[in-house]
Formats: sequence, structure tokens, C-alpha cells
Amino acid sequence: MSDTIVGLCEIELYLPGVTSLKEKRGIIKSMLARIRNTFNVSAAEVAHLDKWQSAKIAVASVSNSAPHTRQMLQTVMQWLEEHFPDAIITRHNTEVL
Repeated sequence: MSDTIVGLCEIELYLPGVTSLKEKRGIIKSMLARIRNTFNVSAAEVAHLDKWQSAKIAVASVSNSAPHTRQMLQTVMQWLEEHFPDAIITRHNTEVL
């Protein structure tokens, strides 16, 4: 039995004030860098790359504890809501393997 726990959280965002791809990419790039630096997780934009007002990001964490991994991903979502209030979370899905 493996002691490795992998958590993945996919988050869909609605960015109502964005008027161009350049503006969206600036927001998402900043968001992803801050997530990586604050939580020591992997994060990337994974879908809706050419849509101005929507984005889908994925956040992944590796740990030896499933409860810790779930809590970490939940904390990332709460942090996103607090630090990026203009990016509305429309859907999210968390899996821990």
C-alpha cells in the first residue's frame, strides 16, 4: 500500500469585468503564481484558454495524509474567494487519490 496521497481540485471561474484575453491572462497568471507561492502546490490554467470571461484552473497537492490534502485544497478555494473577489467560482470538483 502506498503512502502517497494526491489531491486535485478543478475550479471554474467567471470573470465578469474582463474585456480582453490579455486582461484575463494577466489576472490568471498572477492568481496561479500567488497560489503556488502561498501554498506550495502545483497550479495551472487547463481549459477555456480563449474565452475572455471564463477560466478553469487545476490545483494539485501531494501529501501522506488524505485529510490534510482535502483541507489544503479547501483552504486554496477559500483563499481564492478572499483574495480574488472579482473571480467568481462557478463550479469546483475535488478528488483525493
